Amino acid sequence: MPLSHPRRSALSEQVIAALRAQITSGEWPVGSRIPTEPELVEQLGVARNTVREAVRALSHNGLLDIRQGSGTYVVATSELAGVMQRRFAEADPRHIAELRSTLESAAARLAAERRTEKDLKQLDALLLRREEAWESGDKEAFVTADATFHLAVVSASHNDVMTAMYADLGEVLRDWLREDVGEKLTPETYMDHGRLLEAIRAGEADTAAAEAARYPFLCRLGGVTSSPTGDPPGSAQLSSPAGD
Repeated sequence: MPLSHPRRSALSEQVIAALRAQITSGEWPVGSRIPTEPELVEQLGVARNTVREAVRALSHNGLLDIRQGSGTYVVATSELAGVMQRRFAEADPRHIAELRSTLESAAARLAAERRTEKDLKQLDALLLRREEAWESGDKEAFVTADATFHLAVVSASHNDVMTAMYADLGEVLRDWLREDVGEKLTPETYMDHGRLLEAIRAGEADTAAAEAARYPFLCRLGGVTSSPTGDPPGSAQLSSPAGD
């Protein structure tokens, strides 16, 4: 991604924009290590200090994490996502479950009403990828595949604001799921999402909403306890383990 050479005062901003584009486009996915400083200098055709300044700026904004001796890693896809991750890192798991249930239930209802054939093909492919990731035993691959499937369900609602908000919460939800599945994937923690997809395919909005609403409360190992005011939406008892 070579850059043109604008006036010196604008160079840092241009480099920041170029690096941000690599992140938001998915070229550098969350969890990946970005190219080294010398590699970026060569790719961008700018001075090392300019690259360093841009990386530090994106680290300050929450998109990158500079790990001494290891490299620099992508930790969020936008400034808001980075803020969300820091803000809710220590949130009560029950509150995250309630948020997921509310957002995903509403999105699934809309998806059942608005999904296109293209949406269904993508959901079919992503559900298969999720199942393959589970069977591989690769925890991180499963977390990524599961989160991608849920984001695609929200995207199928064709509500751009809801989709953007859910995407910005993505790393918060992935961190939550990593805790759900524990140290390794086990059969008793697997949760099938086929019923959700079939309800969306059939246009059964109530069923899709109910399926999506209950998953977050069933997937926390040991169960998410009910709220002080009663049972969580879409769930009776919350003691069943699952892998989301």
